[in-house]
Amino acid sequence: MTAARRLPRPSRPVLAALAPAILLCAPLAAQTVDCHIDYGGEHRVLTARPTATPYAGESVPIGSYFLLRLVVEDPAAAQAAFKMYVYAVPDEGPVLLHQAVHPLPLAGGASARYGFTGLNFVYEPLRDGELQYWCALASPAEAAR
Repeated sequence: MTAARRLPRPSRPVLAALAPAILLCAPLAAQTVDCHIDYGGEHRVLTARPTATPYAGESVPIGSYFLLRLVVEDPAAAQAAFKMYVYAVPDEGPVLLHQAVHPLPLAGGASARYGFTGLNFVYEPLRDGELQYWCALASPAEAAR
């Protein structure tokens, strides 16, 4: 019978070196954002997850006139932020109507009625339609999905 081989315990300096990496992973899940969009009688929830590249977020069509882009910049980045862009899409091509920037890390907001952004309104310049949105941090269970 052979004795079980014990692995050496990590030293304090090794644990101290790993701590920042472990702490940086935790905010990624915590900084997942759910945005509630109302337009033309339709309600949608779009989820934005952290990305290392701010240009990676795809634009999502909302109705026939809006494009929406949500970006959660990697919390490890120097100027990390949650950004929302709302574009109108006339025949000539997309035009930026609204941009919102919220620095990371986001503080709370899950218990607020309209999350950390508050309730926002964006209007179509030609058709007088109204898009409403508000965003909140996703709960840990929702962020894991």
